[in-house]
Amino acid sequence: MAAAVSAVLLPRWAVLGGRAVPAAASAMLPRCWAVLGGRPLWRPAPLLLRPVPLPAGGRQPTFSTTCARCSKNRRLRQKRVLSERKLTRYFVDHRKVRVVGGQGGGGGHSFYSEPRKIFGGPDGGNGGDGGHVILKADQQVKSLSSVLPFYQGFHGEKGGSKNCYGANGAYMYVKVPVGTLVKEDGKVVADLTQHGEEYVAAYGGAGGKGNRFFLSNENRAPILFTPGEPGQERVLHLELKTTAHAGLVGFPNAGKSSLLRAISRAKPAVAAYPFTTLNPHVGIVHYQDYEQVAVADIPGLIKGAHQNRGLGMAFLRHIERCRFLLYVVDLSVSQPWIQLQDLKYELEQYKKGLSERPCVVIGNKIDLAQSRINLPLLKEQIDDRVIALSALTGDNLEELFLHLRELYDNYVKTEQSRGQSPVKW
Repeated sequence: MAAAVSAVLLPRWAVLGGRAVPAAASAMLPRCWAVLGGRPLWRPAPLLLRPVPLPAGGRQPTFSTTCARCSKNRRLRQKRVLSERKLTRYFVDHRKVRVVGGQGGGGGHSFYSEPRKIFGGPDGGNGGDGGHVILKADQQVKSLSSVLPFYQGFHGEKGGSKNCYGANGAYMYVKVPVGTLVKEDGKVVADLTQHGEEYVAAYGGAGGKGNRFFLSNENRAPILFTPGEPGQERVLHLELKTTAHAGLVGFPNAGKSSLLRAISRAKPAVAAYPFTTLNPHVGIVHYQDYEQVAVADIPGLIKGAHQNRGLGMAFLRHIERCRFLLYVVDLSVSQPWIQLQDLKYELEQYKKGLSERPCVVIGNKIDLAQSRINLPLLKEQIDDRVIALSALTGDNLEELFLHLRELYDNYVKTEQSRGQSPVKW
């Protein structure tokens, strides 16, 4: 039993088999002993010790063991964080795809034959149908970057003898994010808003007919059979619209990304220059009753965004799916209510009624002296509820959590009254 236990490597000595260690080093042994049946697997004894040579460089060998205390000292590899510009390569919200359904299998051409029966009649079976190409919404997929530009469905098999039909081609499923809009020739043909929702992008071709199909009283030995039909071919445009509950809307450097980092575990880039956020980020706010509210950080808007200025309309479509809006205003600038008016104007010009959704105004950077002066002026100029907070220091975040939950509960009640299921994350 003692020979089965590997020796413990000490700084300059090794214990082999059942050999002992110095008294100074024996204090380390109880940490890594294993006891079986009340007796230790290895007992120190004053036997001969053999020194272990040090490796090149003079460093001591690493203390390797399965001890629980020692395993805590192992460093865990941290996940590599991508920069915002590198993340742009991975986040794709529009894609042009050509899909072709599988071709149907050809019909069989054969005649039944057995001993002492030469003319048994036709027995060629029909070919199998081609497989469809199906778009399937999956909540685990967050971008269209994994969608290829071309998909070909599986072909059906050819019909066999003895009236055996060919096997149908398998369906090809293409996973897309929830909230994907499917367009053809500029017209919306499908809107995948629920997890598991499917849309047949291209139908497979029908299988051909075997010569058994053409048997009749006039033709007792048909030799005619048909090939399989080609699959449907289409060119589709996929467009992703983020399906978050709340959307952070504001000008550049208003503190939207800092606020999202403060209320969730999302890690968008934060810097002192405008347009730091180049892609939408979604953070999840967790509550004690296990409800989850998704908050989307939309890249900053500027005047004329509806005319494709700045980042333009590339990300305005992500606000369309948000059930309620969180306007983030920088209180340290002069006349912060002008920012709110410009934001609502840009949203209304992009889509009518978008600025009338349930909202709350968040006055950020309340930790600055100028912000405390502008706060009462902002409340006098607007009728919406204003929550003053600091995303940097975390002041007054509790009020935002409470009001965010109120907006979410009202949204759930509204959807249930309409007989619809609310979006869950």
